[in-house]
Amino acid sequence: MTNPSLLPAGYMLKRVAARPDWLVAPGVDDIYSVSGCISADFADYIGHWRHNGFWLFDNPRPMVAIATAEDIDLSGLTLFYYELFPQAFHEDTRAWSAIAADPAFVTAVEPPPSPALAGYDVATFSQNNKAECSPLSCNHLAGRAAVNRHCLFTSLDAARAALDAGLFDRSEPGPFRIVAVHRLGPISAAEVTPAGPR
Repeated sequence: MTNPSLLPAGYMLKRVAARPDWLVAPGVDDIYSVSGCISADFADYIGHWRHNGFWLFDNPRPMVAIATAEDIDLSGLTLFYYELFPQAFHEDTRAWSAIAADPAFVTAVEPPPSPALAGYDVATFSQNNKAECSPLSCNHLAGRAAVNRHCLFTSLDAARAALDAGLFDRSEPGPFRIVAVHRLGPISAAEVTPAGPR
């Protein structure tokens, strides 16, 4: 179930990676981070200019079209759906400010019928476009926080409290955004037929 207080942000196909040996975080099995540093995005998609104003995708169809054009095998990839807490945290001022989709791109997210919430990530957006790093995994912060087996906070309140308490300070250049991560499952080109420009 999605949270009505969060912003629908879009979809991404990812190659989910197991917890790397260097990440000392008991209980973490794999990495569901929104950033592509460890669990990579399906492709270097930006040059196709099919993403929305949150630099994700309104629905899975454009990703399947890109994968087809680039001859990318979607086997083993996992589809995720993301929502955003509507404010970003700035560590230098200890303040939260409103965020919105980049108006240079059309954003018309089609929410999934049955999302499965996996937890909440915190990612850096110093350029206010694509997620850059997820310090829970990228900067080992999961070893200092209560996270679930997917290296995510279990609640929105826990993510907000960690930011306010300074856990993410000096980890990566902010501002930081909180991202609700929903796992939708595997996908293949046969499952989704590209339709239209988006």
